[in-house]
Amino acid sequence: MTQGSLIEELAAIVGAENVLTEPDDTAPYLLDWRGRYRGKALCVVRPATTEEVSAVVRVCARAGVAIVPQGGNTSLCGAGIPDESGETVLISLSRLNRIRAIDSANNTIIIEAGCVLQTLQEAAAQAGRLFPLSLAAEGSCQIGGNLSTNAGGVHVMRYGNMRELALGLEVVLPSGEIWNGLRGLRKDNSGYDLKQLFIGAEGTLGIITAAVLKLFPLPQSVATAWMAISTPSAAVRLLGELQGAFGTGLNACELVSDIALGLVLKHIPGAQAPLARSPWHLLVEVSGESEEGVLHAALEGFLEQALKNGAISDAVLAQNSAQARRLWALRENISEAQKIEGLSIKHDLSVPISYIGEFLDRADAALKQAFPSYRIVAFGHVGDGNLHYNQSKPETMENDAFIAAQSQINRIVHDIVNDLGGSISAEHGLGQLKREEILRYKSPLEMEMMRAVKRALDPQGLMNPGKVL
Repeated sequence: MTQGSLIEELAAIVGAENVLTEPDDTAPYLLDWRGRYRGKALCVVRPATTEEVSAVVRVCARAGVAIVPQGGNTSLCGAGIPDESGETVLISLSRLNRIRAIDSANNTIIIEAGCVLQTLQEAAAQAGRLFPLSLAAEGSCQIGGNLSTNAGGVHVMRYGNMRELALGLEVVLPSGEIWNGLRGLRKDNSGYDLKQLFIGAEGTLGIITAAVLKLFPLPQSVATAWMAISTPSAAVRLLGELQGAFGTGLNACELVSDIALGLVLKHIPGAQAPLARSPWHLLVEVSGESEEGVLHAALEGFLEQALKNGAISDAVLAQNSAQARRLWALRENISEAQKIEGLSIKHDLSVPISYIGEFLDRADAALKQAFPSYRIVAFGHVGDGNLHYNQSKPETMENDAFIAAQSQINRIVHDIVNDLGGSISAEHGLGQLKREEILRYKSPLEMEMMRAVKRALDPQGLMNPGKVL
């Protein structure tokens, strides 16, 4: 099949206007959010239904043409960007964006993969329910990508990541067959849990087209506070005390270094420091079914006691939702601020919560010795052990010189993570960024098990080649 005839077949399925071939039209799909990965594609196809996705995949499979699925293109690991061959078909799921059904009694929603996360959150709220996944890119990331990377965000400690939030999936397999696993069951012990193969697989085993996701009751009250602390180890101790005081009502516990906060204050219009500068900061959110005043009083009492015993040096308690949003904006805009500041090397890692302080102490010391001019921008989710441990380019250094040190920096950071029993990818995935790096930290047996699954489901190797494996 020639490239021209392939494009004609694809146009017959989705309409000529939804097969993009002109460089100006395809350009937004071929560059990642960070500007680190740029690829080429034979065309960008924009199907609007699962059946259209299936038909597109069947045509590509028959022609032996590789496929790159893409959601909101917010990946930080280049997972949704094709290689530079120009021979792949990029399938954008953005038109597959319907909310198919909400079952309030079952606390579930059936939603298509191209729906933006914020749209899902709003639909759940209109139904008097909460969809708890929350992350900085929620205004543009899509549900298919969230599932394909097993997204986490700030509420994992209470609600879990996407693996815990997904009950069922609909998937177009590499053959073009449609697997309908849209079951809204919390108990189903009838064989292998097949949906888990596709969650976190970054589109390498099939294309998620829809999902049954869990919903939760809307909390009656929410309280948010920002604290000044001295060390990450202090944050871990406070986490334990907060869990003791609020139990499962503790939604989020976010660590922010002063360097990270400084970039937000520098680059994000309207951002203001809530307290005097401190080496580290902790942002916490609690929710419950009591009246808002009762919850606020409880958190205020906790803060007063923490000040009295020296666990924190200062704190501010949001008095209304607008103030809470401003506090959250300081945390959620860190990645955007670091992007504006310039090139960075990113690490999305996890360690046991008890080792957060040790990891930061060891990694900071090793990097400062090897690269004293590099700035360490650290922040993340204390409640689940996931840290974003990034290095920003010195202002006077050229980009090429900075990036040349990435392998050495990765080795320092990842070896410490591995020594502490952690993972070099917590919630962003491997993509093409860590495809080779993971070979150092997974056993040959584990890698072969992954390859065996890939061969079984995608024997032609056409689904998102060059990612994960």
